[in-house]
Amino acid sequence: MSAQLSDDAQLIAACRRGEARAMEMLYHQFKRRVFGMAHRIVGATDAEEVAQEVFVRVFRGLERFRGDSALSTWIYRLTVNASLSHLARRGRRQEVSDENIPEQAATPEPERDPGLAARIEACLDKLPAGYRAILVLHDVEGLSHEECAAILECRVGTCKSQLHKARARMRELLGPIGDRT
Repeated sequence: MSAQLSDDAQLIAACRRGEARAMEMLYHQFKRRVFGMAHRIVGATDAEEVAQEVFVRVFRGLERFRGDSALSTWIYRLTVNASLSHLARRGRRQEVSDENIPEQAATPEPERDPGLAARIEACLDKLPAGYRAILVLHDVEGLSHEECAAILECRVGTCKSQLHKARARMRELLGPIGDRT
C-alpha cells in the first residue's frame, strides 16, 4: 500500500476518501519537521500544541487544497501561520518572563557544545517572529529562497532581504562567539 501512496496526489486522494492508513502516513511523513519548525518558532513549551493545531488544519483543509504548490510547501505554510498566530495570541508576556531566566536554565540540545546551542536558542527566541520564521525555514530546515517565499507568501527578493536582516539581528544578539556571558 505504501508504494501506491508514495505520490502526494495519491496520498491526498486517499486522505480525502477518509482512509485512516493514508492519514497516518501523511502524519508520520511530516510530524518531525512540523514539530521541529514549531519548536524553533514558538519554543519548546508550546511546540506540541502548535503541531497538533497544524495537523488539525491539515486534515480539515485537505478538501480545499488545490495543489498549486507542493504538499510539503502547503504544510510548512500552515506550520508557520499557526506558529505566528500562536505567538500573536500569546503576546509579549513569554519574552518578558524569559529575560529573567538565566541562560544556563535553558535546556541544552544534544550537540557538541550545549552552551552554544542554548545561546542560539535563547537568541532565536528574542528575534521577532517573522525573522525567526525565515531563519528556521532557510537556515535550519534548509529550504530554498523560492520555497521560503512560497511558504511565507512573499516575493523571493523580500525573502532574501528578510533573511539578511534576520541573520544580522541574530549576529547582533549572539555577540562574539567567544563571549559566553
